[in-house]
Amino acid sequence: MSKSTDKIRNFSIIAHIDHGKSTLSDRMLELTQTVENRKMKEQVLDSMELERERGITIKMTPVRMDYKGYILNLIDTPGHIDFSYEVSRSLRAVECAVLLVDATQGVQAQTMTVLQMAREAGLQIIPTLNKIDSPLANIEESKLELIKLLDCKEEDIMLVSGKTGEGVKELLDAIIERVPTPHITTTNNSSRALIFDFEYSSHQGVILYVRVLDGTIVKGDDLIFLQSRERFIIREVGYFRPQKEENKEILEGEIGYIVTGIKEPGLARVGDTVTRFGREMEAFPGYSEPIPLVFASVYPEYQEYFDDLRTALSRLRLSDSSLTYEEEQSGALGRGFRCGFLGMLHLEIITERLRREFGLSLIVTTPSITYQVTTKNGETEQIYTPIHFPEHGDVASVREPWILVTVITPHDYVSPIMELLHKHEGTVLEMEDWIMGRLRMTIEMPLRELMRNFFDEIKSASSGYASVSYEPGDMRPAIVTRMDIYIAEERIAAFSRVIPEYRVTQECEEAVEKLYEILPREMFRIKIQAYVKGRIIASRSITPMKKDVTGHLYGGDITRKMKLREKQKEGKKRMMSEGKVHISHDTFLKMMRSD
Repeated sequence: MSKSTDKIRNFSIIAHIDHGKSTLSDRMLELTQTVENRKMKEQVLDSMELERERGITIKMTPVRMDYKGYILNLIDTPGHIDFSYEVSRSLRAVECAVLLVDATQGVQAQTMTVLQMAREAGLQIIPTLNKIDSPLANIEESKLELIKLLDCKEEDIMLVSGKTGEGVKELLDAIIERVPTPHITTTNNSSRALIFDFEYSSHQGVILYVRVLDGTIVKGDDLIFLQSRERFIIREVGYFRPQKEENKEILEGEIGYIVTGIKEPGLARVGDTVTRFGREMEAFPGYSEPIPLVFASVYPEYQEYFDDLRTALSRLRLSDSSLTYEEEQSGALGRGFRCGFLGMLHLEIITERLRREFGLSLIVTTPSITYQVTTKNGETEQIYTPIHFPEHGDVASVREPWILVTVITPHDYVSPIMELLHKHEGTVLEMEDWIMGRLRMTIEMPLRELMRNFFDEIKSASSGYASVSYEPGDMRPAIVTRMDIYIAEERIAAFSRVIPEYRVTQECEEAVEKLYEILPREMFRIKIQAYVKGRIIASRSITPMKKDVTGHLYGGDITRKMKLREKQKEGKKRMMSEGKVHISHDTFLKMMRSD
């Protein structure tokens, strides 16, 4: 049942964020008439409301196009660094990467990151300059950058405009000419497919996005997941055009989908291989599990919605395998989940999807990272949340993750960026002159500093001209400690934070001051205190509300009023010793939200 793969070309478009991947994909769909003109709209492949609203790609999207007798399978990928795992998954399913560079901006930091991924996957690279119609385009200088980056010839570089469609036909022709055909091995009457993504349907169960490596996948086949060892009978197969279109089979070398009918979460995994039961083939190598870099706790605003939150997270996990979560409990916030994310934007997107797609009201704690703590009794443990960070007297040593950051910036902004790096504990390892009057900086810094508005501050310091990408580094010794917040003599665990020791005073004063501004007054004095290493570092008191207990009296002896005031004073003393402050969800939300 095999068919020649000579007419199949599988490729991805990779680029820095906002370099025009989705717009170029639109022109390809138009030119190949995959989508009718009357149904065309901007960002056709960005089906998620959040993607269209923000103008960014969050999820990779496959589509099959027919052009000049060839089958072109395109996977459109995200550009932001937080979604680089999506890019790495898509590159394992194709033979070529179209490296897209904005001719008005040139090579950016993320361009080099995604290029490295494509090289590690052994893909054919087609360098392409986009936005050549723009009056701001620096075509010749951008070509020199690509030649320097790829060590390629000038004639290898394709020139296109995703906006006007200029050069798109020539790019498709180059893909047909340059991209190798899918590699097929001898199947011995079996079949094998790589899972590079999947989604969940309440009617059809788990739907696998696959690249068929060997043989043919046919409706009714008895397949098995090589990792989970779960068997299933295929209910439906088909292609993406870009909507799902049912077909009787998916041939070797092609990209399509498989409806499994499985409604149990956790059985399908990205990077797993499905093969025919009874004639099993080896798993496809090379996939790595995503490593969460940022952790935050997510709680439902009202505890009766805890099960709804669990269901929502399990559904999101089916469409975003880089999301991790586990149940936890907080005395102040109740039951919730400790979630792992690939970065701050990933955290923001996931929480926004929980609110929009599942209608949940959430409390999200301050993001933190993983610390490796060795206690004085010799035990080493991974600490994902400040609540579990040991007391200062129990800690022997702490290690934290560092990252390697690449910044490309015009020369004019090097000085303010250097000042910023000092503030964020960054060290410049290398500085290299880049083309178009720019400089490439390689920096190492603690991951925790990335979460202190580093991206926003870099953009501000460079007037928006600098680009940033980063990759995980090693674990290094850290000089950090835990800050606890006490309100009315009671520790509020949700407000605890791990902070660097050199910022203790500043962090404590900021936290206390913020609580002082947002906590409502009570009938008794409320003490707000920030503790570090058992000492009060910052403190404020909220004065009690006043009530004139003698207001209803008129005339008479002054001693009557004095007795009532003494009684009120005793009552306030009792409230201070016994009273508890009710911290509203709104207060938690305001504290977790950055200014």
